[in-house]
Amino acid sequence: MTFKKLFFKIFSFYPPFFGAGIKVKISKDVKSVDVSMKLTFWNRNYVGTHFGGSLYAMCDPFFFFLLMENLGKDYIVWDKGATILFKRPGKGRVHARFFIPEEKYDEIRKLAENGNSINPEFKIDVLDDEDNVIAAVEKILYIKKKSPKV
Repeated sequence: MTFKKLFFKIFSFYPPFFGAGIKVKISKDVKSVDVSMKLTFWNRNYVGTHFGGSLYAMCDPFFFFLLMENLGKDYIVWDKGATILFKRPGKGRVHARFFIPEEKYDEIRKLAENGNSINPEFKIDVLDDEDNVIAAVEKILYIKKKSPKV
């Protein structure tokens, strides 16, 4: 097993995810990521609902991760900004599914082709098991095509 495949299998054991009880499942083709989190003693806030930091943590790296994996090594990808809006208290299991359509990757490659940086925005909703929106997260990323080595 390669390091990369092992890393994908143990993503849920990354300390910030493990401590919050965040479970991560990456598709075999690395085109989507499913994330879930049950309400536990370790991720509960003062009033007994999901701690906001844990809700954000379950959304933080995955657009970056998908872009890095699917754009390839010719691109620089960084997180640039993020917002989270809490819509209702999370009282049970919450989940989110990250997916970027192939057309979006093509659009990004086209926009970054000339060497300029771009800042695409991605949105994801954290849902409960009844598909109520618990939190809405917006991520802004920095992407630039690497200069060819001479």
